[in-house]
Amino acid sequence: MNEEIFKGIAAQLRQPSGDYAIQVGEKMNEGNRHINISTIEALDLKKGDNILEIGMGNGFFVKDIVLAANTIRYTGCDYSEIMVEEATKQNEQFVKTGQVQFYLTSADHLNFKNETFDKVFSVNTIYFWDNHESIFSEIWRVLKPKGQLILSIRPRAVMEHYPFVKYGFQMFSKNELSILVAESNFKVITTIEKEEPEQEINGEKMAVETLIICAEKIMLADILIDPPD
Repeated sequence: MNEEIFKGIAAQLRQPSGDYAIQVGEKMNEGNRHINISTIEALDLKKGDNILEIGMGNGFFVKDIVLAANTIRYTGCDYSEIMVEEATKQNEQFVKTGQVQFYLTSADHLNFKNETFDKVFSVNTIYFWDNHESIFSEIWRVLKPKGQLILSIRPRAVMEHYPFVKYGFQMFSKNELSILVAESNFKVITTIEKEEPEQEINGEKMAVETLIICAEKIMLADILIDPPD
């Protein structure tokens, strides 16, 4: 593959569009299977949970969340119009019952009321967040007090070997992501690291790892009373 192809892959991973969007969504399901399964485990789903996912792609893994309990409510948002359409089709039965809903929106303008969700999570999207401060502020706003934030990525040590990441990817180590989360009015509770089976990229077998940061919303009143060191 040449550099133009890698640049195109990076653009599609950021925002699937055009003739290849559906195929890109299906490929992401395959490549992200293990990280999604681990993330859903980290959500520690409870009856009555109201959950928001930022960047759900074609919504393939939504069923694994809502089937945990019929009282769980799930909302997915994405800024790819095709992915929102595909997710709605793929989860038609849950959309009809009102248990699931999807929105076309960007992460820095979440169209939800304050303190709506118990948990917010995102898998392999933070590489593309152009304004961390604004997005974390929005997540903080829509989370209930003590609500949970779960961010899942491929760590920098793995990502930096992928040939397409030079085109618009911001990479993070465990320490870098933990600091970013902690500086955004969240308290890091748990860090999960897992090795995954190798994947073939551009004809070459490459290492794959999952890094999950689980954090809790810090109330501003608590910060004023007991400021961090």
